[in-house]
Amino acid sequence: MFAVIMAGGKGSRFWPRSRETRPKHLLDILGERTIIQETVARIRPLVPPERILVVTGQSHAAELIRQLPEIPAENILIEPVGRNTAPCIGLAALHILQRGTDEVMLVLPSDHRIGAEETFRQILRAAAEVAAAGKALVTVGIRPTGPETGYGYIEQGDPVPTDGAAKVYRVRSIREKPDRALAEQFLQKGGFSWNSGMFVWKASTILAEIRQFLPDLHQGLLKIQEALGTDREEEIVATTYGALKGVSIDYGVMEKAKEVLVIPGEFGWSDLGSWDALWEVSPKGEKENAVRGEWIAVEAKRCLVHSPEKLVALVGVEDLLVVDTPDALLICRRGRSQEVRKVVEALEKRGLTDYL
Repeated sequence: MFAVIMAGGKGSRFWPRSRETRPKHLLDILGERTIIQETVARIRPLVPPERILVVTGQSHAAELIRQLPEIPAENILIEPVGRNTAPCIGLAALHILQRGTDEVMLVLPSDHRIGAEETFRQILRAAAEVAAAGKALVTVGIRPTGPETGYGYIEQGDPVPTDGAAKVYRVRSIREKPDRALAEQFLQKGGFSWNSGMFVWKASTILAEIRQFLPDLHQGLLKIQEALGTDREEEIVATTYGALKGVSIDYGVMEKAKEVLVIPGEFGWSDLGSWDALWEVSPKGEKENAVRGEWIAVEAKRCLVHSPEKLVALVGVEDLLVVDTPDALLICRRGRSQEVRKVVEALEKRGLTDYL
């Protein structure tokens, strides 16, 4: 099988570490390796490097090639402009079919954190077996640990008999991010998973679904398919891809398709969507503080400090996120880090591009 890693986006909620030229997945905020290096290492036992494709933007391609020397440079697929997940996945499917094969493709975000990696791989193996046996669109759900409002939800339907150990269910519905009251209803009712954004299907299967539900995108992909491997490939991809309408695979296909299955899993998953999420998964010391760098705490509780180059001293404070970089400092109340994107929006409006 193939693995497709979607490595787009700005990661604006991880400002000031995440910048336009170096978004979240290119950072080493979890440890010694960058997030995308962790992502690739995690799937290497399943998929060899020559079958791992990474879809990214032009401005990040060179850095990805540097960080991932084991992946052939031709496997770094460049989007001339970001158009959300459906065009990204369609482009990757074309490249897989161009190689003369119609195999299962694992579609994975570049910036997730997985705690139990072998359990994670077992779930992907099970999903791949289901996808290879027919024309189903398989997604991986995450068993909820609380009424989270930052994720979409997948409602499980009837179980599907399989030969494997993993439990597979038909998808009854895919729900957008709910408010807290609705999220609590989902948990009380049971049979709901968080939408992880991870998918498994054959390349031909997803292209057939795109043809049915996103015909304009399919027409654009046909033009690109004709140009792959020719002298005009770069030109055609640039003009055609840029004219495509941005649409997510969830909204464009998954919510409409009939043969959609989900495999729920528990493997220490986090989408690392914010500094709050990093505090949640980080090792914590005394008084639940999570620290990277030198620091001194005097009666400080439940704080995150990310300051690799500068000593930080906290006195008598609680529930703070403190992130220091050479040119910017973020101080944010824990629980409000989703609003960090508003800082990025303000910088854009004020023309302070040096900080983006």
